[in-house]
Amino acid sequence: MAPSDLPSHHNEPTHPSPPSDPEEQGGNSEHQIHVIGLMVGTALMFIGFLNVFLSISGGFEINIVPFLIYFGGLAVWANAAIETPAIRYSVMATAIALALGLFQYGEVLFWHKQVLFWTTITIVMYFMFVEPKKPTT
Repeated sequence: MAPSDLPSHHNEPTHPSPPSDPEEQGGNSEHQIHVIGLMVGTALMFIGFLNVFLSISGGFEINIVPFLIYFGGLAVWANAAIETPAIRYSVMATAIALALGLFQYGEVLFWHKQVLFWTTITIVMYFMFVEPKKPTT
């Protein structure tokens, strides 16, 4: 055999080169963190809302904890779901300010529960009936 007939393994790298596309490098983990934020935020909002809803329908009093859970979930959800930074941070700041304000006030009145309930129902109805924008190509 001539030397040119032998396979040349010494010139090839032993490890494959990393992908040059930035979406392939970190896109998957960023997408996973985005999805985790959506899931955790939605779950916290649902838990807080469920306590408020049961309190309204059952007629019993609740403490501030369901509101803190709800507004904490809203802040986590907004961080993961809203793309425009100005809107994202304003929603997060509003949620945190409302949670701290209610925490400082120290008690939950009936109208607090009604405002949270009807605001949540309105927002959910909006997202149910508004179609998402279709990307233009």
